[in-house]
Amino acid sequence: MSAHPRTLHTRPTTPLQHDPSVERPEVTGAESGPESPFPVYLEGWVTRGFGRGSKDLGCPTANLPDSSIDPYATTLQTGVYYGYARVLDPPDHPQNSLEFSTSASSSSSSTPCPHDQVWPMVMSIGWNPFYKNRSRTAEVHILHDYPHDFYGKELRVVMLGFIRPEYNYSSMDALIKDINTDKEVSLRSVSRPAYTPFAQDPFFTRESRLEEPKEDPNKVREKPTMEEREKL
Repeated sequence: MSAHPRTLHTRPTTPLQHDPSVERPEVTGAESGPESPFPVYLEGWVTRGFGRGSKDLGCPTANLPDSSIDPYATTLQTGVYYGYARVLDPPDHPQNSLEFSTSASSSSSSTPCPHDQVWPMVMSIGWNPFYKNRSRTAEVHILHDYPHDFYGKELRVVMLGFIRPEYNYSSMDALIKDINTDKEVSLRSVSRPAYTPFAQDPFFTRESRLEEPKEDPNKVREKPTMEEREKL
């Protein structure tokens, strides 16, 4: 992680500014496998975010509730991470045996897959300074084209490494370019021999320990107004 990490406790008052001249690494994390504090295990009911991942960025995300990342508020910093994820149907829908798509290690398929499949993912945790969010979010982009959303379903994530800090951007195009690079870095990083076994982690197949969601998973997060954005 960065030399001056920004933890998840409070929203940074001066966001880091993206520098397009800095060359991005092709992979992150040790070749020998995840290093402390990884792997990190997260789970929660998928909730609605701001609805702009698909519309603005071409990167649909599944949002985890704040409660899922609260235990790591002093361990993790704001930024982008990589690893594996699995979407599970509610308990009344029988689960098939765990399956991992090896094709996802090289590219994201456009073929719809069962919910019980494990896929590489890239995840952003923080306040998204480009949009000036008022609340912290944990947004997971699964590297596969799903035919529909999965609000209200259970999402399990194994974070294996850190890609980069959270930045503010000078333009939407710069943000989108960095997001696409994040996806490529994630796919290359998890496809290494020391990382692929985590797709078969027992965490993905154990019985659910989640309580029923206390809030409506379809509730859309409140966006800051233009006036509020100018003040932030």
